[in-house]
Amino acid sequence: MHLDHVSYVTSHDQLADTVQRLGSRLGTAFVDGGVHPRFGTRNFTLPLSGGHYIEVVCPLDHPATDASPFGKAVSKRANEGGGWLTWVVSVEDLSQIESRLGRTAVEGHRRKPDGTDLRWRQIGVLDTLEDSQLPFFIQWLSAEHPSTDGKAQAEILKFEIAGDEKTITNYLGTDLSTAIGEIEVEWSEPADSDGNNGIIAVHLETPNGVIRLD
Repeated sequence: MHLDHVSYVTSHDQLADTVQRLGSRLGTAFVDGGVHPRFGTRNFTLPLSGGHYIEVVCPLDHPATDASPFGKAVSKRANEGGGWLTWVVSVEDLSQIESRLGRTAVEGHRRKPDGTDLRWRQIGVLDTLEDSQLPFFIQWLSAEHPSTDGKAQAEILKFEIAGDEKTITNYLGTDLSTAIGEIEVEWSEPADSDGNNGIIAVHLETPNGVIRLD
């Protein structure tokens, strides 16, 4: 189990501006990730040290947006003004998590502008929709990983999360440190964030120094 990526949502109209703004702060250029046809979304990605990456994702005017859990989650967050959606944990085999959650993972793919088709399986977005502090899980089927798409210049140091560590640990089925390694977590109460839970901010070491993205 390994932290795979963190997802940041914006609207389709604000996608270019958001990618430029965040990339400038992080000192690294985002890469056009292409469209997720099964989810009705599209993204740009930025590689990070440690095999991680940041995804900036937006909903599209597409039937799959309202038909898929991920499309619904992205659209809901965009309608709330955007910001951090969730964090995603990668595993080599989703079968145990499928058994524990009592449902089957769905397949996803996206075709990059260079023609590369990335494929994976994911599960848990329904839980993220209900409780945004919870991550979802991914199993990559493609050898290529977005963390290698470009040169990593930044590294995640800390998460600020409004939520409860025990709730997340129970959901993961293991200690949080197994999933995120040495990344620090600063916990707060949802009441301190207008009742919202989930990722409040991510602190990163960058060529521009330590920055806080909220």
